[in-house]
Amino acid sequence: MDYDDSLERAMENTPDVAGSGERFQLPDPDVRQEGNVTVFENFPAVVDRLDRDRDHVMRYVQTELGTSASIDDRGRLRLTGEFRAARLGTALQEYAEAYVLCPECGLPDTTLEKEHGTEVRQCSACGARSATGN
Repeated sequence: MDYDDSLERAMENTPDVAGSGERFQLPDPDVRQEGNVTVFENFPAVVDRLDRDRDHVMRYVQTELGTSASIDDRGRLRLTGEFRAARLGTALQEYAEAYVLCPECGLPDTTLEKEHGTEVRQCSACGARSATGN
């Protein structure tokens, strides 16, 4: 097999990394206060967009905000204390950078895997593997 044939074969087996050109966008958090509790109404939609386990996202958010949290029977996140949508949005963007977006190609086409006790992001777009933020 000569060089040109090898190159053509390699190019055929390489996944297309070019995306739609749109930047990864999370829905803005829809929050409301119920006494001393902040209810994150569209938490299920955010978790779907992140494509991660809701308990994993909840643990990260509650750690970042320094509060306790729970998920109610409708899938909404209930945080103890008063938190603005902007603060929640910042925490979710940090989560996306640490656990969702590939550090090599920037696409959200990743999965989380455990490898020797460490959480690793595996990108299905470019094949990169990297340790997560925590």
